[in-house]
Amino acid sequence: MDNTYANQCIACTVTNCKNHNRTKDYCSLDKITVGTHESDPTVVPCTDCQSFVPKQSC
Repeated sequence: MDNTYANQCIACTVTNCKNHNRTKDYCSLDKITVGTHESDPTVVPCTDCQSFVPKQSC
């Protein structure tokens, strides 16, 4: 996975995600999946980026 690409259609500030661009606040994926952990989501905190992958530590 090359996270040097910055998809300017997907803004992202989650720097501890493996897919976060190294130098800009964008995702390096072509597309993401947004989902929910609730049966009836009604507010923003009910949604999740299901493309999130935690960065591996050195």
